[in-house]
Amino acid sequence: MPMRWDALLVRHTARELDARLARSRLLAIRLDGVQRDVVLFFRDATLLWRLHPTRGYVQMFSASKPGTDAIKLPTRVRRVYAPPDERLVVFELMPVRGRRRARELVIELLGNQWNCVVTDGPERVIRHLLHTRMGKRTLRVGTPYALPEPSRRQGIDEGIGDDDWRSLSAGIDEKERRKRLISNIAWTSPLNSEALLDASPGGGRELWTRWAGEDASTEPVLMRSPLGFQPYPFRLPGEEAESMDSLLAALAGMAEAEGTEGSRATLLDPTLLRRLERAIKQGERRVSRLIAELQGLPDEDRLRGIGDLILARYSDIPSGCASATVEDFDGGNIVVELDPALTAQANASKYYDRAGRAKRARKRLPHLAEQAEAELTTLRALLDRVASGEVSGDEIEAALPSDVVAARRGQIEQLPPYRRFRSSGGIEIRVGRGARHNDDLTFHHSAPNDVWLHARHSAGAHVILRWNGPGKPPARDLEEAAVLAALHSKSRTSGSAPVDWTLRKYVRKPRGASPGSVVPDRVQTIFVEPDPDVIDALSDSG
Repeated sequence: MPMRWDALLVRHTARELDARLARSRLLAIRLDGVQRDVVLFFRDATLLWRLHPTRGYVQMFSASKPGTDAIKLPTRVRRVYAPPDERLVVFELMPVRGRRRARELVIELLGNQWNCVVTDGPERVIRHLLHTRMGKRTLRVGTPYALPEPSRRQGIDEGIGDDDWRSLSAGIDEKERRKRLISNIAWTSPLNSEALLDASPGGGRELWTRWAGEDASTEPVLMRSPLGFQPYPFRLPGEEAESMDSLLAALAGMAEAEGTEGSRATLLDPTLLRRLERAIKQGERRVSRLIAELQGLPDEDRLRGIGDLILARYSDIPSGCASATVEDFDGGNIVVELDPALTAQANASKYYDRAGRAKRARKRLPHLAEQAEAELTTLRALLDRVASGEVSGDEIEAALPSDVVAARRGQIEQLPPYRRFRSSGGIEIRVGRGARHNDDLTFHHSAPNDVWLHARHSAGAHVILRWNGPGKPPARDLEEAAVLAALHSKSRTSGSAPVDWTLRKYVRKPRGASPGSVVPDRVQTIFVEPDPDVIDALSDSG
C-alpha cells in the first residue's frame, strides 16, 4: 500500500527538513517525469522525494554529483515550511550571487496527484514543474503559480469548543461521523479520524488538542499493517507501530521495509545509466557477431584441397569459365567454382588465401569472443549492482567503453560517426563506424589535406589520418592507419592486405552512389599485415 500524507505528517516532516536543510547550499535539482522522482542536490546532502503514487516517501543521502540532466539552481535554503492544515511543503530559496530573485520549490501532496513546482520571484512565475495537469488545474511554465485553495476547516488558528466538537463528532453512523469530522476540523484525516472519534476521557478531543498545537511534541513511529507501512508523527491508539528517532528515519525505514533501499540508484545521472545499457546492448551484438563469424568460417582444409586440385588438374580446366567439373584425388567428380577473369594458377592462389584467412580467423576469433563475453559479463554485473544502489557514477564512467558517449541535456544521444585512435607518433586516426557513417566521416569530419585510407577491393571502414603538415605523413603513422583500415574491413583475416590511400581532397562522391561508395583519385597503395594487437597498442581516446 502506498503511504498517505495528511496535514500533520506534512507539517512535522517540513519542520524536520527545515532543521536539517536551513541555510544549506542547493546546487541543482532533477525532475524525472517518468519515475516521478524529485532530487535536490545540496552541497552536503542529497534529498530524494519519490512522488509516484505507489511510493511517496522521502530519503536523505550523502552528497552526490548532479548529472548532465540536472537543472542548475544555485541558491541557499532560507526555510522549509508547510502552510497550516495544508499538504504542501515549501522550500524558500535565496539567491547566492548577483541580483537574481528569490525562488520557491513547492512539493504538492494532494490526494494521489503529487507534483513539484519551482517558481521565480514574488509573482511566483513557474520556471520548472514535474507535471502540467493536476486535477482541474493546468500548470504552464512562464505563467503565475497559484497555490491550491487554502483550507477553511475549523481549528487552524484557535481551539474548538466542547459544544462544537460534540456536534461534529456526535451521531450513530460512524462513517458519517468520520466524514463530518474530516470535512470540518483542521488537522484531521482518514489516518487519524478513528482515534479522534474516541469519546472516552483522554480520547479524541484531548488527542486533537495535543496534536494540533503549534508546539506539539512529536513521537515519530512507523506503523505496520497487513496493507503496508505508514510513517506518522504520533502514535495512534490500537495501531502496531515501531518508535523511530525522527520522521525522516521513519520514512527511510518505510523505504527499506518496502524493499526500495536501492533508491540511491535513482540519484545517478539517467544519461549515464542509458550509456551503460547501450554498452551492454553493443556488447551483446559484438558477442553474437563474433560467434556467428566463427561458426560461419569455411573449412580451410577443404579450401586448400581445392587449390591443390586446381593445380593438379589445371590442364583440364578451360580458361574463362566460372566453374569446372574435375576429377578429385579419390576418383570422384567435383564442381569447382572459379573466377573466369583469372588463370587456373591464380584461382588456386585465391583458394589458398581463403584457407589461410580461415585458419587465422579460427585461431583469433575464440579469444576475441571470450574477451567480449568477459567484458559483457562485467557490464551486466555493474548494472545489477546499480539496481541495489551500490555503484557510484564515477565507477560506471570508468567501466564504460570510450566510444559510448553522453548527450547534452535536451539532445538525443548520438555517437560520432567514427572511432578515435592515436598513432604511436601522436597523430589522430578516425575509423568510420560502417557504411552509413563512412560518408559522414569523409566529407564532414575531415579536412582536405587529411589522409584518406580504405582497404583495396574490400568492404570496410573509411579511415582518416589527420594531417596538416607538408608532404607525406611519417611512414610509421601511415602504416598504423593502414593496419586499422585493414582490420576494419573484410581483409582483416588476410596475411597481407593492400590498402589504398590518398589525400581526402581527392575523394569524391558520385551522384546517386550507395552509402560509403566513393571514387578516390591519385591513389597509392601500401601492403600491411592486419595485426589485431595494433588496436590495443594505439591509445583509443574516444
